[in-house]
Amino acid sequence: MAVIHRTTMSPTKLDLLTEWLPSRPWYRGAQRPRLAKAGGFRLDDPAGEVGIEFMVVTDDSGARPVTYHLPLTYRGAELPGGAHALVGTSEHGVLGLRRIYDGSHDPVAVAQIAALLSGNTQPQAQSASDTPDPSVVVTNPVSASDVAEFAVADGIDDTEIDVVGGPLLRVHRRLDPEALPPGVTVTVTAPWRGTDDRVTRSVLLSAHH
Repeated sequence: MAVIHRTTMSPTKLDLLTEWLPSRPWYRGAQRPRLAKAGGFRLDDPAGEVGIEFMVVTDDSGARPVTYHLPLTYRGAELPGGAHALVGTSEHGVLGLRRIYDGSHDPVAVAQIAALLSGNTQPQAQSASDTPDPSVVVTNPVSASDVAEFAVADGIDDTEIDVVGGPLLRVHRRLDPEALPPGVTVTVTAPWRGTDDRVTRSVLLSAHH
């Protein structure tokens, strides 16, 4: 189980995301986001090496607030071939320098997303060690699939992760329940602080074969 440390990060995750988000094709705010944390959850890396967090943030820099879903991974060493997915680096008060990546490009996170959507791993609380999060619910799980190879494509609404020999995973970036694509067979929903009821029922992750 991942250990959650009560400590500082410099720069903070929100600082790094403020600089990174405008470069994403699915971002819809102003050039300089104004971000507030709305919630999230975690998954455990079975090897205990990589932190995996699914962060939800709300940006009020545009004409109306937009809530984004951001899978992130935290590594002590560089992700081989992952320079394009680097969000930034931060000094952790306990663990030292951490490299923070867009989790949709990280094989450890992708494997655990597939495990979650097949019912083979348990979501964990965002800010507590060894604490399952019952608010994150998987419906209609797909069959289990090993993740050996995958391709990632960022679109204007979401990020698709095409697992070779497995399902097509989709990371829903903007939490809009009216923007779901057809053919969704797996969803993860959770309540987020400071969001309206429509966003509360939004889908974070989905998959279909």
